[in-house]
Amino acid sequence: MRRTIVRRFDIAVGKCRGCGRRVQGRHPLQTSDAVEVGTVQLGAEALALAAILNKQMGLSLGHTQQVLAYGFGLKVSGGGLYRALARIARRAQPTYAGLVHAVRQAVVNVPDETGWRVGGRLQWMHVVVSEQVTVYAILPGRGYEQSVVILGEHYRAFLVHDGWSPYYGFVEACHQSCLRHLLVRCTEMAQIASPTAATFPLTIHHLLQTSLQLRDRYQQGEVSEHGLRIATGRLEAQLDRLLERSYRDPANRRLAKHLRHEQPYLFTFLHCPGLDATNHQAEQAVRWMVIARKVWGGNRTWAGAQTQQILVSIMRTCWQQDRDAFPYLILLQRSRDTHILDIVPAAAQAAALLESKTESRP
Repeated sequence: MRRTIVRRFDIAVGKCRGCGRRVQGRHPLQTSDAVEVGTVQLGAEALALAAILNKQMGLSLGHTQQVLAYGFGLKVSGGGLYRALARIARRAQPTYAGLVHAVRQAVVNVPDETGWRVGGRLQWMHVVVSEQVTVYAILPGRGYEQSVVILGEHYRAFLVHDGWSPYYGFVEACHQSCLRHLLVRCTEMAQIASPTAATFPLTIHHLLQTSLQLRDRYQQGEVSEHGLRIATGRLEAQLDRLLERSYRDPANRRLAKHLRHEQPYLFTFLHCPGLDATNHQAEQAVRWMVIARKVWGGNRTWAGAQTQQILVSIMRTCWQQDRDAFPYLILLQRSRDTHILDIVPAAAQAAALLESKTESRP
């Protein structure tokens, strides 16, 4: 049970006898170095709660104000909350850079994107999910150039995605096209097509379902590795025969054209057992942002968008690692020096530290 505590900090302020520079002390429980205008500050726990309410649970800053006021008697303006969250994000910047490095080093990544608004204009919220971390980035587009911001230009491991064409710009990567999107498309086509025209999407649907069942049987030990390779070859040959035909129905022609493009990437998960066949992980991560977008629309400024992407990346990664984000947000505020949180894998921490040292050099 939390209760509101009012503390007074007596801070020593002086000047260096050598250079005359102003020197100011800091109490370990302070959340800001501001004085005079900032003589009244919200504590680290209150601001951590505000960050979770706004960024993770999707409440607007106005509703977050009301929760703090009704629940704890804390009065704070929307602008005050905005600046406080921006301070937390600035302290979390090295951790965010470490998460980006972790994604670029990951063996498998699952990317996706959804619409977002900055200043009332349409932008795009990109997300990339690896086994250990999740990274969000709000960018002015959804092309290859924007995807490179997170993944890097030379990403050369596995990408599991929905077939959006810019992802194929990563020519050094191995791709898996999401089967769930194709299954849904085939089902919807069959529901509105004539019995004759529905034969093709239903056949494709059955073939894809068979591939998923084959994966499950292999994982359960019912099919050997040799048997998996043989069965995969038969599925690929069956798909080849289906796509060699010509189709009179326009919808079937569009589906066949799409499948011819995706054909090399449909059964990667069978050639590389353990790889997911859908981009479900990224779609789950996107839902976090969809809730916030529906409630309060997006960010008013690009500075707010940067705060958004940093904080939600840290919170989602904590959730992914089954850790509580609350103490991490408190730690970021109470630490005088910025550092990288241990939610970032060790190898990525080293790369991020090296990058920060390089950037700090004149």
